[in-house]
Amino acid sequence: MRHANTDPELMDLVRRFVTPGRRYLRLGGSSQRLSGPERVAFMAELVQAASEITPTELDILFEGGWRERKTASWLVVVAGRTEFRSRIGELLLASGGPYAGAAYCVTLATFGDSADAELLCRYLDHYLPRTDLHYDQGFALGALLHLDAVLGTERASRYLAPGGLWHQWTEGPPRRDWDPQGSQQVVEQLCSFASECAALFAGLETGR
Repeated sequence: MRHANTDPELMDLVRRFVTPGRRYLRLGGSSQRLSGPERVAFMAELVQAASEITPTELDILFEGGWRERKTASWLVVVAGRTEFRSRIGELLLASGGPYAGAAYCVTLATFGDSADAELLCRYLDHYLPRTDLHYDQGFALGALLHLDAVLGTERASRYLAPGGLWHQWTEGPPRRDWDPQGSQQVVEQLCSFASECAALFAGLETGR
């Protein structure tokens, strides 16, 4: 992992793309609390950043900490850079740090392909049996439910079946009251925001 405080190249990218307006904190659930001119301005800034960053610079951000990886994942989904799908799937499965996993799930859910669903299944197959770990299992299942709705598939059904992996994982507190449909709703809201930004990005690119 590269560290911004000792890596001048990464430090420059953090200054340009991660920390302006505390962007890394406003991505995800915090974006849903924005409204009016503040929301419009934030989306415009995010779209502009997605248009400026290069694939090489995204690679460098993905080598950083959770702030860099979270931001990079959102910039990838806004720009529709599906070539990063495998990289994001690998980072999700590795679960090498906190806070970025939800962004990976939103990116895969917004891409909306069967390949994205398979990456989410791979994560759930690996981490739902780990009842001792409380990572991004809920968010990943919500993303898979969203993709099932989009693709007309039922990949999530085997996890949600009576006695299935989801129920095994949620047996103990504090996960007993987790609602898969609630997670799906949150994912859908974030996917809607990401898709709205992606549409603005496409318009920006077309106008150049």
